[in-house]
Amino acid sequence: MAKYDWETFGFHIPEIMLPREGTDYSKWAVVACDQYTSEPEYWDEVESIVGDAPSTLRLMLPEIYLGKEGEAEKIRAIRASMDQYLNDGTLRTMPKGCMLVKRTTEGRSRIGLVIATDLEAYDFNKGSRSLTRATEGTVIERIPPRLRIREGAPVELPHILILIDDPEKSVIEPLVNVPQEKVYDTDLMMNGGHITGSFIKEEYLEGAKDALSVLFDKAVEKYGEGNVIFQAMGDGNHSLATAKTNWENLKKTLTPEEAANHPARYALCEIENIHDDGIVFEPIHRVVFQKNGQSGMDLVNETVELLKEQNGDAYLAEEGFTSEGCFSIPYITGEKRGTIVVEGPVSKLEVGALQNALDVMVKERNSCDIDYIHGTKAVESLAAREGNAGFMLPAMDKFLLFPAVAADGALPRKTFSMGEANEKRFYIESRYIG
Repeated sequence: MAKYDWETFGFHIPEIMLPREGTDYSKWAVVACDQYTSEPEYWDEVESIVGDAPSTLRLMLPEIYLGKEGEAEKIRAIRASMDQYLNDGTLRTMPKGCMLVKRTTEGRSRIGLVIATDLEAYDFNKGSRSLTRATEGTVIERIPPRLRIREGAPVELPHILILIDDPEKSVIEPLVNVPQEKVYDTDLMMNGGHITGSFIKEEYLEGAKDALSVLFDKAVEKYGEGNVIFQAMGDGNHSLATAKTNWENLKKTLTPEEAANHPARYALCEIENIHDDGIVFEPIHRVVFQKNGQSGMDLVNETVELLKEQNGDAYLAEEGFTSEGCFSIPYITGEKRGTIVVEGPVSKLEVGALQNALDVMVKERNSCDIDYIHGTKAVESLAAREGNAGFMLPAMDKFLLFPAVAADGALPRKTFSMGEANEKRFYIESRYIG
């Protein structure tokens, strides 16, 4: 059996930073910044829970505040908190190793390994054949505001989830049996469930590396040399794209020797096995918000007209209507509920057809704003408000992800979500990036 280095797989064993012993992890851990972007009340409640306690809330910027008044001041406060936590011992650095984490939410449990991914093995550009593969189209305009937070920051916190395709469960799952030190065991705020984390020193990761070697050879055999997809983005596409952009900018200022080992070359992430029974692909729904005094039904009708232009035909039908060979996309407004039927769709997935229409409305016509929503209750709540419309999408079969991305490239953006908003990764681990 061939044995490879971590670099062959696009991985790197990091020096993880964790809060000092005695920290209240239930206040330290905060959900990914790109969640609840239309629900300021969620973040107000998080602020109330955290209070003055040490927390990752002080090291990140909820994206609900991106582009809003006070953003620059908030970023300056984040930098100050990073410096404070580094200087006063709030953050401690572990030896080289990984964290094995177990997350339980909504009655499901999944396990993952916090490791670093090599940004030299990742390329988010369209048509990329990189080892670490973007699974959705990257919206370049979304990078600059996120780059303002990462650029020059001494610390990174990941909400990136990367999937490996390991049907034999040979890499992550056996790590429960190696020597490890339990570091945290805590409930997560705001219905986030429960998480435990155990530190594993680098020397006890050799079995995982051997299993990855076998997996890598199988991937070469399956996809062919030069088209191996070994790490597939599960969550945090734009977060990783921002880390990559920051690294490429920084690399220009470094010598080759400095670039080879610079900490910013890597991004902390959690890898999970797509075959883990606890991983469920949930759909990401759409809610649009009027900008010119339209009603929710005006926005629905505009969407139907665009779908009609872009596909064979499109029309409104009663709620629950389906027709063989057609897409049926439920819609919700304050006035009415029903179904949009798309005949002769040019896209392979409902999300692709709908997104094509909504892109015209948002980008070309500027007739509405859009948000991407996890969970039916949030869609129903937002869509019921005057001037809003919600569109519900079906879930994607998770086992189609690797072959679909290998064959056709990135999927339409926001095609799937690994669980709903409260199941997303919470910030706990961090890493020094210089």
